[in-house]
Amino acid sequence: MPTPEPDSTAACVSLRHADLQEAAHRGLITPAQAQALWAHWAGQVRLQETQPAPLATSGGRAPGLASGPRFSFTNVLYYFGGMVAIGAMTLFMTLGWHQFGNWGLLVIALAYLAACLGVADHLQGRRLATPAGILATLAVCLVPLAVWALQSGLGLWPLGGPSSYRAYHELIDWRWLTLEFATLAAGVVMLWRYRLPFMVMPIAVTLWYMYMDVANALMQNSGFDWQFSRDMSLVFGIGTCGIAMWVDVRSRLAREAAWRQDYAFWLYIFGALMFWGGLSLQNSGSELGKFLYALINVALVFWGAAIGRRVFTILGALGVAGYLGYLSHRVFQNSLLFPFALTLLGLAVVALGIWWQRHEPAIEARLGAWLPTGLRPRH
Repeated sequence: MPTPEPDSTAACVSLRHADLQEAAHRGLITPAQAQALWAHWAGQVRLQETQPAPLATSGGRAPGLASGPRFSFTNVLYYFGGMVAIGAMTLFMTLGWHQFGNWGLLVIALAYLAACLGVADHLQGRRLATPAGILATLAVCLVPLAVWALQSGLGLWPLGGPSSYRAYHELIDWRWLTLEFATLAAGVVMLWRYRLPFMVMPIAVTLWYMYMDVANALMQNSGFDWQFSRDMSLVFGIGTCGIAMWVDVRSRLAREAAWRQDYAFWLYIFGALMFWGGLSLQNSGSELGKFLYALINVALVFWGAAIGRRVFTILGALGVAGYLGYLSHRVFQNSLLFPFALTLLGLAVVALGIWWQRHEPAIEARLGAWLPTGLRPRH
């Protein structure tokens, strides 16, 4: 966005499209005036299909979030190396590690953890937030290993459970819950200490693991029931999305720049996957139930557009596509008109996309008017 040149009487102020929406929402200007102003300024800088990164206005707080790391080759190297290191200490840990014994594993895990936090402190001091976040995330991922080694060393590991830590990422078992609670607690503490958004990733993964292990614990007396596990996925998905929205609102409305980052991203990803997976596995024998499933997915598409979270839009689109596939293969299997009707529907969706692109700011303003300030999409 263009900003006025500083002089002796006025400070330089940066504005976003969300600021105009907020002004219109408060009645300072009309929605039409907000749209006209944005179109005028966008034309001056030849804004085509991109939008400016969110910036806080000077002397106040903005409802948006600070921009995250860009997709550059350097960041690709950061994340690739970090994921390799995280995988080495989690998914790809071999049975050979157990030759060190429980206490040896505990010492190694704590040494790695302390080293990761030390390097993260050093990198954060040099303002290298992305690699610092990766090292701090690796430290969080080492917490379940340390807890497992401590429990096993003290003889507190419940009988009948897996005998190696490697099974933590392979087997569903209620005994892992102690590791998961410890990981969540340590993740929250470290997140408060370092305030780096990538650290939410192991917290979100742990919530995903936890739903399966909680379901396993509740099914001990009755045996495995995949329908109960499916319903637990739905419940945990709704709960995780609720936590994500709470985090999202607090982040967008935070006064400190360190907290105005996208901490809800990973929670939305795993929460939406758990919810949509549990929803899609529901076995409805009626056409009305399947139609309601399609309507819920349509609602997900618009919900994702309203709050600016594409994961809901993508999953909703997949659900609608699945319902249309069901109609073509079961309900209208021998119909000659269905392919033509589906083609027209597809073209209508394309036309809707063109119309949406042309009026996107106004549409988002209307949808956002129904949402709290903290959940309005970022621009």
